[in-house]
Formats: sequence, structure tokens, C-alpha cells
Amino acid sequence: MVAGALALVLHGHLPYVRSRNPGSLEEDWYFQALSESYLPLLESLNRCLRQGARPRLTMSLSPTLLSLLSDPVLQERFEPWIEQRCQLLERCAPDEQNAAAELHAHFQRQLDGFRRHQGHVLRGFQELLQAGVLDLITCSATHGYLPLLRDPPQAVQGQLRTAVREHERLLGVTPRGIWLPECAFYEGLDAELAQAGLRYAVLDAHGLLHGLPRPRYGVYAPICSSASVAFFGRDSEATLPVWSASDGYPGNAAYREFHRDIGWELPEEELQAAGILSSRPLGLKLRRVSGGDCPLNGKLPYEPAAATRKAQEHALSYVNERLRQLQELNGVMDRPPLVVAPFDAELFGHWWFEGPQFLEQVFVQGQAAGLSFSTLRDHLSNQPQLQVCRPSPSSWGQGGYHSYWLSSSNAWVVPDWHRACLAMVQAVQDPQRRSNQQQRMLKQAARELLLAQSSDWSFILRAGTTTELARERIRRHLERFWRLLEGLKPGAQVDQQWLSAVEAEDALFPTIDPSDWRS
Repeated sequence: MVAGALALVLHGHLPYVRSRNPGSLEEDWYFQALSESYLPLLESLNRCLRQGARPRLTMSLSPTLLSLLSDPVLQERFEPWIEQRCQLLERCAPDEQNAAAELHAHFQRQLDGFRRHQGHVLRGFQELLQAGVLDLITCSATHGYLPLLRDPPQAVQGQLRTAVREHERLLGVTPRGIWLPECAFYEGLDAELAQAGLRYAVLDAHGLLHGLPRPRYGVYAPICSSASVAFFGRDSEATLPVWSASDGYPGNAAYREFHRDIGWELPEEELQAAGILSSRPLGLKLRRVSGGDCPLNGKLPYEPAAATRKAQEHALSYVNERLRQLQELNGVMDRPPLVVAPFDAELFGHWWFEGPQFLEQVFVQGQAAGLSFSTLRDHLSNQPQLQVCRPSPSSWGQGGYHSYWLSSSNAWVVPDWHRACLAMVQAVQDPQRRSNQQQRMLKQAARELLLAQSSDWSFILRAGTTTELARERIRRHLERFWRLLEGLKPGAQVDQQWLSAVEAEDALFPTIDPSDWRS
């Protein structure tokens, strides 16, 4: 067995996309992620255990994702959503019938897993946590991009403390690790993490390599900041083959094509008859990549058995490359190296449909070949001494720093966040005794502030996809926030029907504490 270990880290997150009405585009995002990524990941990890493998995986479940997974309304809507997709599969082309049958079977397996936990998918993650398979870590409450929220610092406090409290409420354990949104770090963030009880996080490679002093072991051992928070660095050699569609495994001709979906191809009258108002991706993809030069309308029918064989081949290749990498590192290090490979969880299943199969085979074939796996928490438990360094400001986003969230398309929201947070800080400092009604409004104002700070909407504005939806979400939450704060003024009245409707729609974080924004 080669000394050292591979630490795979998955970041599970979705913005709060709960909708009053079933069938919305945002709700589709959640159900596709559930049926393609989160349920299949549970299925693959449990199958590993049944095969005698001992998988080890660090995984973040963001507080907004936890809220969606535990929402009873969404639990009731999932089975009809699956049934609707299965009915639409019957309208596939003749040469797609094999792929459609396999996708139908996939949906049924995920539905069986969903029913096994009576809709409470979080139980599946808790079971793997108790089995020692998963190290579950948190994220900021609504995936707020922390470097842009640092002034005033209470904005970061509110994000972190709400996240820790929600993790404890829904998973029954106190998180010690955190996935920093976009792996983004700024000087002084480690002290905020420590005050929230968080002790380790992942940064992109240059967050460590540009640290002071330069880490002796590069990204192959964690460092410790002066605030006693450990930071792990992303290794590009171990991540590129998995996430890159152009240079890595997902672009192979045998794999399922992401961009070809029968939701774009079925006549609108058929979609409307099924309850879908307009053409859009439905998670019904029956074609394969077919080669990089193949046009979208020329994609060949998907062959699931061939894709499964290719995933097994790629998993073995990945295992062998990590063994070679660890062997080389052993020759130049005086301690066992740790290779950290972090990814967005939805890469596995949603973006790369065969990803959960690949991950399962990495664990099974890796164990057989002598490759060790570790969670970040376990590695820290076995490392009594870490080099003290000051991490560098950084992110894993495009450009490596903060420019993606400060572009001409989305920078306008930063001063809006700033003004709202200053007002929130002022509201919680007010020494007057508040009535139960006012406390209720202050809590909802805190929820709306957090929801407006979600980096997902800024990302969409910069990416130029569903920009109107993103802009509407930011404005909606900020407008609600300011209306609630206006209602706290002496003599002000707030429409009770409106307040109840807002609480019902943005019904997350029931234990939110406005005092988290207190100086």
C-alpha cells in the first residue's frame, strides 16, 4: 500500500428554490439534482459498503440545500414529478427506446431510495455519517460570497452562525468544517470561522501557495492559520480529469450528452398536456456525447452499458494516476502526503450522468489496488502538528479571486447588500423592548437579508443565463427586507396577511437569531 491518501470532497448546494406552485423552473433544478446526484450518490456509497469497500468522503450540505431536503411540501411533490417524467419518456424516438428504458429504471431506483427513507433523504446522509463514510461539513447560510460581505463584519457572522445552528438542528451534530462559498477567502476570515466554532476549510491551490510563509509541503498537507483554523489546498492534477469536459473524462463520446434534452424537442402541446407550460430541459437526455465535433442535432442514441464500462475504465485510470502521484510525493516528503480533490457534488450525476458510477468504482477499485482514502477531519485527527501560515486571499472562481462577482453585470448588488446589512445591525442594536410581533418581523427580515445575499443570483447575472429570474429574486428579498424594517418603526403597521404569506414562502431557518447581527 502506498503511503498517503486521497481526500475526495463534494460540495452539495442549491439556492433556496422552493416555490408556491408546483412545476416551476426553480423546482425543476432541485428535483433534477435530487434524482440525478444526491439520491444516486447515496445509492453508490451504500453499494460500496455492500461490496465490502470502505469509502471515505467529505461532503458539504449547504443550509439552503438542507432546508430543501427537509421540506415536507417538496417531499410530497417529488413522486408526481418522477411520474410525469416517466410518462414523457414514452414519447421518445424509436432509436432512443433502450436509453429511455434504462432512464425509467434509474428513476424507479431513485424513487425506491426516496421511499425507503419515507421522503426524509437526510436520514440517508446521517446513516453514512454514523457509519464513518461521510464527514458532513457546512457552508455559509445562503452561500453568500463572504469577501464581498465583510463590511460590516456582522454580515459574515449572520451567515456563519445561522449555518452552524441549522446544521445542528437538521443533522444532529455540530459541524467543524466548512465549505467556503467558491472557496473564497479574505484576510481575517479565519478569525470569524473560529468564533463560529469552525476549524477547517478548503481553498484553491493559490490560497496556500501564496501564503506567508510559503507552505513547506505545498498543497499536499494542511496548514494552520494564527486563529487555529486548518486549510487544505485543491490539487489540480487530481481534479482536472474529473471536472473538465474538454480535457477530462466527462467529454468522452460514450457518456450521456447533457445539452440534448427531449424537453426541447417535444411539441409544446404535448408538454402542456403533461402539465409543463413551455419547452425547457426536463432531465430527459437520451443521446450520447458522440465526439467533440458532433453537432447537437447529430448526437447518437445513448448506450448505458457502454457508458458504464467506460466509467469503470476511467475509474481504474484515475486510481492508477493517484497511486503514481502519491508514490512520487513520497519520494520528496518526510510525511505521508494528502491529495485533496474537491468538486461540486452535482458534477456527479447532474452534469456528468455517470459520475456516481465513476465515484463508486474509484472506491472499489482503489481499495483493491491499495489506495487509501481519508476525510479531512480524519486527516487532521492524525496530524498533531501543522505549519502555521497566513492563507492568501483567493477563490476557485474564474480568475482565481473576486472579479467574477464584481463585474458590470452584478456589482450593483454589493452596495445594496451593504446598506441592508447596516440597517439590520442598527435594528438589532435598538435597546427598546420589542413585542412578539416585532420579533417575528425581525426574524423574517434576517431571512430575507440572507436570501438576498445568495451568491447564486450574482453568478447567474454574470453567466448571462436566467438573468431576469436572478434579478427578480434579489429585488424581491430586498424589498421584503426593507418593508419589514419599516414595520418596526413606532406606529407602523404591517399587513398580517402579507407577513404570513412571506413567512410561508420563505420558510427556512426556523431557529434564526437576529442577535447574530449584533456588534
